[in-house]
Amino acid sequence: MAEYAVEVDDLTYKFAESTEPSVVDIKLQVPWHTRTLVVGANGAGKSTLLKLLAGKHLCLNGKILVNGLDPFSPLSMYQDNDKTTAEDKDWQVTTYLGTEWCHMSIINRDIGVLELLESIGLAHYRDRGNKLIEILDININWRMHRLSDGQKRRVQLAMGLLKPWRVLLLDEVTVDLDVIARSRLLEFLRWETNTRKCSVIYATHIFDGLATWPDNVVHLKDGKIIDQLDYTKDVEFRNDSDKNSNGKVIFHSPEHVINPHTDKPSISISRVNSLHPLALAWLRNDTGIEDKEI
Repeated sequence: MAEYAVEVDDLTYKFAESTEPSVVDIKLQVPWHTRTLVVGANGAGKSTLLKLLAGKHLCLNGKILVNGLDPFSPLSMYQDNDKTTAEDKDWQVTTYLGTEWCHMSIINRDIGVLELLESIGLAHYRDRGNKLIEILDININWRMHRLSDGQKRRVQLAMGLLKPWRVLLLDEVTVDLDVIARSRLLEFLRWETNTRKCSVIYATHIFDGLATWPDNVVHLKDGKIIDQLDYTKDVEFRNDSDKNSNGKVIFHSPEHVINPHTDKPSISISRVNSLHPLALAWLRNDTGIEDKEI
């Protein structure tokens, strides 16, 4: 049985046409039943790291194990390393969902959503498929060429998540979703990681609604991991100061107060209960760009 969902050690990767590596000396351990958020500026190496974990690039420097398997192996996407029950063979070890899907010709064809879902096994995963259709508010009678970008993205997610996975890699894939669809998706992924053996790694620039969602936050800069936060040990949400006596990062959250004008309860928000302030501070420091008055 694999001890970690993902285990990476001394990983360095450089594209053939590049002079500098895209990721450098990456060391990472992702436990089971967890959600990891990857934060970094454009070009920090987030997409490269996720594609390496998905086996989309062959890396000869360093160790990469996903569910205890080399992700570049042709069998690793479909073979469960635990060798437990016949039901477990129905998992896909790694699922990668990125923005490349928007460039595929199929999404602009006159083809039905139900037809697409049936072509990848909706009949076999009927209960799971129906749950995803409900969560993502998909109309199975939709025609792909008539859909908005957000609706197409929901179809992509339903197709990508239809078969259960051990490790889910999301690369900016929620960018087109409205806030309701994104919130429901994140809650579904929380439920997945809490109820079965799996983990999620999610790279994004959209931090609203993520305040209590991840278990770990990884900060990438210039291809290197320069910060790793464990929510159970390093993060808490408070209203008073930026750090507590133990040096933990503290985020400000809404507090209930009495409105002096109406004498009725109201909510005073000094800072949004969000990871946005932390991500903004990290990326400002990474890029050397400060806010300027416009």
